[in-house]
Amino acid sequence: MFGDRLAGAERYVALLAGPGQDQGVIGPRELPRLWDRHVLNSAAVGEVLPVDATVVDVGSGAGLPGIPLALARPDLHITLLEPMARRVAWLEEVIAELGLPVAVVRGRAEEREARRQCGESDVVTARAVAPMGRLTTWTLPLVRPGGTLAAMKGASAAGEVERDLKEIRAAGGEDPRVVRCGVGDAATTVVLVSRSERRGPSPGAGRRARGRKDRARDRSTDVRPHRST
Repeated sequence: MFGDRLAGAERYVALLAGPGQDQGVIGPRELPRLWDRHVLNSAAVGEVLPVDATVVDVGSGAGLPGIPLALARPDLHITLLEPMARRVAWLEEVIAELGLPVAVVRGRAEEREARRQCGESDVVTARAVAPMGRLTTWTLPLVRPGGTLAAMKGASAAGEVERDLKEIRAAGGEDPRVVRCGVGDAATTVVLVSRSERRGPSPGAGRRARGRKDRARDRSTDVRPHRST
């Protein structure tokens, strides 16, 4: 899976098990399953990503799936988006240690400044960030029209898609489908959602429109008393 970058993947696992655990980016219970549950199944998502794609990894945390993807697919252009300062510092240290051409942005997907810095990408990845309804609302503005959200999910992915289908479509998502990537214990379930070619209203647009109407109505009923001279 990693080819001539296997040594980089081994070093990444060692960093997770050592300073990563010390700094709280990975829990001690996860140490015995770092390879299968975290690194290999993250890299497996690369099976469904197009060649030379720009990728934003939302809520990257310990660098999953972004760093394994960067190791397994050096053709990808990856940005890690993470809101917590200590995790951003960790990601920057790991990227420097591994010599990866990966960018890090501090922020949340729903924030305007984070969206400005990241721009629109071919693919957004997310692992254990939020239910599909909220996730598509937050992340699809980071995906170019015609691009894809690739969300790593558990065994209940199909039921989650069915439950949140209305929200997914309202956020501009089309053709949600559940696929399996990888093999054996390293296999992972991924929900793929295409971003509509039609641009919908930005999040909060409805609230802003209602606010403008309310202000206009207030001005129209603002009768000032006549002052005699």
